[in-house]
Amino acid sequence: MRDGEVFWRAGRYVGRILKGGRPAEMPMEEPREFHLIVNLKTARALGITVPQSVLVRADGVLR
Repeated sequence: MRDGEVFWRAGRYVGRILKGGRPAEMPMEEPREFHLIVNLKTARALGITVPQSVLVRADGVLR
């Protein structure tokens, strides 16, 4: 998801509520895409070994 898209979508939802929409009648919005980010520093601190196959598939790796 692009930076800010979550906030834009939330703002659109809130706008509909402020215009009189009832939240219970509005459809639930789901994310359109997902990103896998691996934090290796935290994984090491927790004693977790992240397999190379996961690192290759990750959209980003924090060292």
